[in-house]
Amino acid sequence: MNTLFQNKGLLINGVTHLSPTEAYDILINGAVAVDIREEYELDYKLLDVPESIFIYNSIFKTNYEMLSKTKPLIIVDSVGLRSKDAVIFLQEKGYTNAANLNGGIVDWDKDNLPMKVDKYAELSGSCACMLKPMRKKKTIQTN
Repeated sequence: MNTLFQNKGLLINGVTHLSPTEAYDILINGAVAVDIREEYELDYKLLDVPESIFIYNSIFKTNYEMLSKTKPLIIVDSVGLRSKDAVIFLQEKGYTNAANLNGGIVDWDKDNLPMKVDKYAELSGSCACMLKPMRKKKTIQTN
């Protein structure tokens, strides 16, 4: 396990679960955020950290090898469930430097940590299959 994770978070069944504040401290000190949310989830809010990689969860298991085995990785999703499974998968593939962002981007936002926000991409819908942007993007017409 990378020393940036040492004495941080909760270790549950071999997976390190970092609070958003712990994750932020680690991310600004050299870790990489690996955001596994799907494309439609990425337009509205992103972590505002020095280094992020985006690999959609739907293709994660076929594209994980692009991730460094030497840099500490913090896996991010919406609420911390798919990211926990991604950490377990990485551990099975020999990665010893991956941790889960507990509570995902939802808890990151609740803790008022730095985010990039596009209000025009905010999603709304009664279930995931019905999500759509709440606002239409403003367009500027030129003559």
